[in-house]
Amino acid sequence: MSANTGRHQDAVTRYLEAWNTTEAVALAKAVSDVWSADGTYTDPVADVRGHDQITAMIAGTQEQFPGFVFRLVGEVDGHHDTARFSWELVHEAEGSAPVAGSDVITLDAEDRITAVYGFFDRLPDAV
Repeated sequence: MSANTGRHQDAVTRYLEAWNTTEAVALAKAVSDVWSADGTYTDPVADVRGHDQITAMIAGTQEQFPGFVFRLVGEVDGHHDTARFSWELVHEAEGSAPVAGSDVITLDAEDRITAVYGFFDRLPDAV
């Protein structure tokens, strides 16, 4: 049974907004607002720690997929300091979504992300 609160939803909303922030200074600020200083991000193709590495990873993804945005799929499920959710990477002009996955995040007492564990459900061969 989920004990999802606004806390979980807000954290996921801020997380996806960070992924969709394309201007360099704004992206760095979004990452520092969303993640704890020693926060991590781990998925099958990345394993990074700290604001600088997370910012660089997001910027690299944006370069690899220009014109795409991350969108929540379904509901956020959460309890205690943990939330899980699914997402798609959608091309804004044509609507295709070649990448999709699910993430699990953990939050600190200030609702900043301490860790992200990402899983791909759909991934192009070229990635």
